Amino acid sequence: EVQLVESGGGLVQPGGSLRLSCAASGFTFNGYAMSWVRQAPGKRLELVSAITGNGGTTVYAESIQDRFTISRDTAKNTMALEMNSLKSEDTAVYFCAKDRSRNPERGIEVWGQGTLVTVSS
Repeated sequence: EVQLVESGGGLVQPGGSLRLSCAASGFTFNGYAMSWVRQAPGKRLELVSAITGNGGTTVYAESIQDRFTISRDTAKNTMALEMNSLKSEDTAVYFCAKDRSRNPERGIEVWGQGTLVTVSS
């Protein structure tokens, strides 16, 4: 059974940094692309970033503007999102997701439960 467990969310001040982590199990980790998706209060789901199965290619939403970095560790079966220069509009529930194939173009098939990030002074 595929399992995705997010951690690292919490309260952070504007301009601060936070690192999210996703622990994955139940599948061949490096065989699938992974994504981070978020949902801000009252807003639609937004794809934040995605990374190919081998970690060789990454994509980011334009709203991120070079502030976040996605990565994965095959040995640990984990994926991370390093968030810097956080803004109030980054406040959202962040979901870890497993994609349908090695590349992200076919979309998401499994979701984690999410972790809340609140950016406020």
